[in-house]
Amino acid sequence: MASNDHDTTNCDNYLLLRPDDGGIFDLFRLLFMPNVDKSKFVECPREVEATDLQRRWLIFVSILSQKVLLHLRKPMAWTGSVLEIWLNLLSSNGNFARLLLNLLQGKVVVPDNASATFASIVGCLDKRVALDNNLINNYGYQRCLELSVMATKLSYENKAFVETTVRDKWKMDFLGFYNFWNNYQELFSTQAFMFQDKQIEPELIMVAFRGTHPFNADQWRTDIDISWYELPGVGKVHGGFMKALGLQRNQGWPKEIGESAMKHQLAYYTIREKLKELLKQNEKAKFVITGHSLGGALAILFPLILILHGEDWMLRKLQGVYTFGQPRVGDEKVGKFMKEKLINVYGARYVRFVYCNDMVPRLPYDNSTFMFKHFGTCIYYNSCYEGKMVAEEPNKNYFSATRALPKILNAAWELVRGFLLPRIKGREYAENWFLKLFRTCGLVVPGLPAHMPPDYINSIRLGTKMEDPIEKDSKLD
Repeated sequence: MASNDHDTTNCDNYLLLRPDDGGIFDLFRLLFMPNVDKSKFVECPREVEATDLQRRWLIFVSILSQKVLLHLRKPMAWTGSVLEIWLNLLSSNGNFARLLLNLLQGKVVVPDNASATFASIVGCLDKRVALDNNLINNYGYQRCLELSVMATKLSYENKAFVETTVRDKWKMDFLGFYNFWNNYQELFSTQAFMFQDKQIEPELIMVAFRGTHPFNADQWRTDIDISWYELPGVGKVHGGFMKALGLQRNQGWPKEIGESAMKHQLAYYTIREKLKELLKQNEKAKFVITGHSLGGALAILFPLILILHGEDWMLRKLQGVYTFGQPRVGDEKVGKFMKEKLINVYGARYVRFVYCNDMVPRLPYDNSTFMFKHFGTCIYYNSCYEGKMVAEEPNKNYFSATRALPKILNAAWELVRGFLLPRIKGREYAENWFLKLFRTCGLVVPGLPAHMPPDYINSIRLGTKMEDPIEKDSKLD
């Protein structure tokens, strides 16, 4: 990584963590340095005091975790690849017994990881791809939520799987699958796809950002990187998420990038231009941005950059931003800015869904030491899929000694619920052996299984039907 890759055009105030710029001795020295800007791991334009040990500890944990992930990048990728192939090998051959029989007969079906039948680990947890007709036939808010939550799950799959599902299962128009470049990691680490509800005169265009792949170390590094940039007039924004969206080295967020300068496709710029083209062709069409996990963070930052670039015409075409299990993306100033601009000026919906003990929406830390804050409408669902609108999800920072036992007991209930749900609600809610096995991880880390898409899909389909926030606000007015 270059030693001078901060972005001075838009961001004169920033704090960048560089996990690869020092050794283990330098890392432990950081714990005893009141001025963290003197550390090899920290770059910032002015002196940053960290007399509070808790603040230095959080920086230490972030850097150490990133260092570990850098070393585990290849083993994690290999483990994920082997697990995906094994799960698809079982699926392609029927089951384990059939696989053994096919092996003896020399008829083993070997899955192709680029085919329309090859499922990701997320897809293997929950095989559902069909839309709920009860919700999809409703041309309103609930339809957008059903499309959004299913699109976020589908975003984890390969291009052929996504295209086949959108075209053949959903009977909608597939527009493109994208693999975007991250200038800082120097990798294609951001994925998204686009589709519209009809090929002719579409009413809705949707962009779905992929979340964190369970075995992608670089995406996990993005999640736990607590670097930030302060955008003038906006506030402090999570650096890792901005980099994933297309932040430019030494330029920040220029409104335009020449084709010669853009060697690879960048998420924000490519999607913005594609949306402009589609919206000009279909004046009545609106667009929705959605995402799960890391994808949710990218989804809400996309309109933030549109606002910075003065894309008023596009923003008035934005129907809403719907995120699931989204981490915090900025400080309190960012929240106030987005409420004033996105919601009050442009009238767009921003709804953030949180399921029960999902740990990711409770990260990065929100306290007096660090400034990350949530904003917007939050719909919280408990483990019985009972939903309510809240200002902040319960246990906002996840880690709490007093809540550890209740979370473990709740994880045990979720495991039992997997056996009861199909008997009560129907076979479409039956959980396969892999999801049940994965839920046992919740007995150790309760927030991990709760983060996966299955519970978000069940929350939208089975949970309390919440009122459209735009309609609710108009009634209050």
